[in-house]
Amino acid sequence: MKIIHTADIHLDSPLRSLAFKDPRLSDLVQNATRQALKQIVDVAIELEVIALLIAGDLYDGAERSAKTAAFLLSQLGRLQEANIHVFYIKGNHDAENPITGELTLPSNVHVFDGRGDKVQIPDTDIWIHGVSFSGKHAPDSLLPRFNPPVPGAINIGMLHTSLAGAAGHDPYAPCTVADLSNHGFDYWALGHVHKRQVHSSQPWIVMPGMPQGRDIGEAGAKTASLLTISDGAISVSEIATSQVMFQDCALQVDDLRSTDELRIKMRNALSETASTITSDQAILRMTITGQTELRWELLRDADAWQETAVALAEDAGNLWIEKLIFDLSPPSAKTDHSGALDTLEEMMGQITFEDSFAAEATREVEAMIADLPPAVRKTLAPDEDRMKNLLQDSAEEGTDTILAMMRGASV
Repeated sequence: MKIIHTADIHLDSPLRSLAFKDPRLSDLVQNATRQALKQIVDVAIELEVIALLIAGDLYDGAERSAKTAAFLLSQLGRLQEANIHVFYIKGNHDAENPITGELTLPSNVHVFDGRGDKVQIPDTDIWIHGVSFSGKHAPDSLLPRFNPPVPGAINIGMLHTSLAGAAGHDPYAPCTVADLSNHGFDYWALGHVHKRQVHSSQPWIVMPGMPQGRDIGEAGAKTASLLTISDGAISVSEIATSQVMFQDCALQVDDLRSTDELRIKMRNALSETASTITSDQAILRMTITGQTELRWELLRDADAWQETAVALAEDAGNLWIEKLIFDLSPPSAKTDHSGALDTLEEMMGQITFEDSFAAEATREVEAMIADLPPAVRKTLAPDEDRMKNLLQDSAEEGTDTILAMMRGASV
């Protein structure tokens, strides 16, 4: 018997900031999370699994969409026709989404409530236990709401939790791996943290990660977990789910002698990347690093090189460039700082750390951000620390741009 475990689908959540950078990416970006769910359903039907477990955050926040509802019902209907049961717990994003309370789901779908419950998969000795979020916050452990394991059966628990804490994730339904192990279940189907991690195999405690990454911070191929149950024992493997994967691509260019050489290096690196990705498409952040005399010329022509990278990625066939970054330094440390441009560089570096500059820059950036959609504003500067980082990064990039235009003018 086989079961698929997934979580954090965030249905219709856009791949952040990409659609407005390149209109050709729009359909790919907007449909990626849907295609990941469709892939899961396709595999479930192909493998004739008996159940699909969705451990929270099927939806993405409070957005209401009739198209989302229609798509979801169509996929659940496909599972119903294949006699595949679906077990679903609500996570923090689901709890604030109005669709969750409005849809009449097919009869093969069981949604656990906030009180906790257990359900037997028909014609098996497998029991699914689950507790949903009652609201968008769960500051206390939900473990006390779980029933004890059914004796002599396979017991699977579904829980949306940050465990003892995870970087980049708010604390939800806190508990420890030891707490879960001691409860007596055979498998814990977790959700909430977007990076896959198998915390234990005796018993199985699995955070499957999200099936579709949304930005470079969620890089790499994404998967769901496939449970195979035989003679009372559970084995776990992965199935590929992401239609689009994000990936860093670093290119070392020490002692670069010509721009033609860089173009060849970029083409070779992209060709190699295209042959190794496991998703249908990949969106890359390419970073050019090293020491080269061409540093200022490359920085001066950064926009042109961005377009070059985009064109080379298209030639590779299944790649897109999200961003091209130059992280270059001169071949050796300079000892003579008497030139006018050296003095200007030093002064500009000092100004970026002055309080008056920071205050004025903050006002300018806040005014620009205020014109952006709320979701984009939250992504760019969700808190004071991120705002400071944004200002510092922008100031350093601006300094390099001005100096590159001046130093590169003589190249």
